[in-house]
Amino acid sequence: MTPSLAPPTQRQRLKAIIGGSTGNLVEWYDWYAYAAFTLYFAPHFFPSQDRTAQLLSAAGIFAVGFLMRPIGAWLMGVYADRHGRKSGLTLSVALMCAGSLLIAVTPGYETIGVAAPLLLVLARLMQGLSIGGEYGASATYLSEMAGKNRRGFFSSFQYVTLIAGQLVAICVLLVLQATLTEAQLDAWGWRIPFFIGGALAVIVFWLRRGLAETQSFAVAKAAGAPKSGFVELITNHPRETLTVMLLTAGGTIAFYAYSIYMQKFLVNTSGLSRETASQINAVTLFAFMLLQPVAGALSDRIGRKPLMIGFGVMGVLCTYPIFATLAVTKDPLIAGLLVMAGLVIVTGYTSINAVVKAELFPAHIRALGVALPYALANTLFGGTAEFVALWFKQAGMEEAFYIYVTVMIAISLVVYVRMRDTREHSQIQED
Repeated sequence: MTPSLAPPTQRQRLKAIIGGSTGNLVEWYDWYAYAAFTLYFAPHFFPSQDRTAQLLSAAGIFAVGFLMRPIGAWLMGVYADRHGRKSGLTLSVALMCAGSLLIAVTPGYETIGVAAPLLLVLARLMQGLSIGGEYGASATYLSEMAGKNRRGFFSSFQYVTLIAGQLVAICVLLVLQATLTEAQLDAWGWRIPFFIGGALAVIVFWLRRGLAETQSFAVAKAAGAPKSGFVELITNHPRETLTVMLLTAGGTIAFYAYSIYMQKFLVNTSGLSRETASQINAVTLFAFMLLQPVAGALSDRIGRKPLMIGFGVMGVLCTYPIFATLAVTKDPLIAGLLVMAGLVIVTGYTSINAVVKAELFPAHIRALGVALPYALANTLFGGTAEFVALWFKQAGMEEAFYIYVTVMIAISLVVYVRMRDTREHSQIQED
């Protein structure tokens, strides 16, 4: 028999969501610091005279980190379903801390040879394991703590803090570019953000230990629900699992194309300076971050489905023109406006993807159900987006990447049109 538990007050909800979001921000700061500083540390780990070849090698290791995300999603998704969302969040930030500190202290190729890129791979594998568990635990935690009528709004902070983590990484880059010389930043300054990430992760580890557990987890555990596990997921929830993978595919590749890869694209293709590209990335990401709760709140009024369909339609129509125009523009203002247009379109996915996935699964399997199929899609499409884009460029077929992104968004659009609106058919019970 399930216990009669009083739902959390609004103040308790807010405190828990702020606490969970802060940890999510630090996790994603650590993850994105790698991408933000690739232009500076790539020569230390991959000696070559060809900048595109260096970036391609670094992007390959960025993609390798994604290979651990499904494993992290599986292991820590099960852990969060069986032992609590708080426990999963605490474990993930500890792994992220270790990975960041390893990157910070690893010597370059000239000092230790091939061991340098191998240690970089190890650090990214640890961070991939961490992020794989982080997404499912944080998305589930925020969605369960939000309350029925504001679930879209509160869960949107999962991407607010995700973007904020990326934005903080870019801001650290801008500060270092302003305070250090180019030679200092190339030589040792790129290590600073990884030391910062490790220190912040230690603080968040302590904060997360004090978070309250969600009511949904407590009720499911007391009711003796089936244990979370891979077999349970694919046997009893195959449709929902496939839905999460397919709805993620287009959204994640579009997000990574306009955020992670865009900094390199503006330098390597548009011909803008590294400083200008970083500034454009910072300004557009800040505006993008502010849009998330607005769109999340809108979904609480009109439903999740209209926003996802809007992203799908506009993504199919506008992706190729945006990238093709960006490739030839030399005006930073025009470039910034084009990047912002792409990010506005992607908001239809990013603002509500966490709650949509959480609403598809019952509590006993929710963290795993959100994390594993998302991580698989992210590994296949999001994590490889930068690598694929650079590969096409090196092969002289850069426009093929624009087509690739468009096709993936179109596949997800079919899913958005066919699926039920999860706001009206949510598996998250209002206890």
